[in-house]
Amino acid sequence: MTHDYGATFPRLRDATGTVWTDYTHHAFVEGLREGTLPRKAFLGYLVQDYVFLIHFARAWALAVTKADALEEMRACAATVDALVNHELSLHVKTCAEAGLSEADLYSAEEHPANLAYTRYVLDAGHSGNFLDLLAALAPCVMGYGEIGARLGPVPDDHPYADWIGTYAGDDYQQVCRDAGTLFDGAVERRLGDDPTTTPGWERLCHRFTTATRLEVAFWDMGLSFGR
Repeated sequence: MTHDYGATFPRLRDATGTVWTDYTHHAFVEGLREGTLPRKAFLGYLVQDYVFLIHFARAWALAVTKADALEEMRACAATVDALVNHELSLHVKTCAEAGLSEADLYSAEEHPANLAYTRYVLDAGHSGNFLDLLAALAPCVMGYGEIGARLGPVPDDHPYADWIGTYAGDDYQQVCRDAGTLFDGAVERRLGDDPTTTPGWERLCHRFTTATRLEVAFWDMGLSFGR
């Protein structure tokens, strides 16, 4: 199920083989679904995800400079706004309840799994083109959309209702649809209407799959905080 996230995303997702399922059905995710994930693991993950989103926003800002069309620039700039001014607020609110300030989050030491993932995405943008960057960004955007849609809705008293509700909600699902539209248009503009037959397609698959593997490692990191 792709939840109308465009045509490019499901093709790249299917090209990952079992890696996509490893990501979207990870033990960390299933713990969120069942409400059994240790709170310590969740808070450790949230702190690292806050740091991740800072770099993720920088990567989307980089995409503005890599874009070839005004509509691409607008879409990327809107994503930066959504990350910086909206999604980060979930992390700040939840961590504040545990006694952690936003200053604590911003100054947190990055876990090696976080460093590996964020720097891979940024390098994809600096060393590659607009499509390289989108392929590295897409697993996070669409993966969380798929996870949220599968896990939600949940009752208000579910331990992770706020997190699940954020990614299952209409606003985030629209972010995924908009990202899918952006990706489809960018691929058609650069690779034509039959992109899978072009030399650039294999490169996109590799970018997307590598980023998905790094998402799996990010969940592994999250579980490690609960041990």
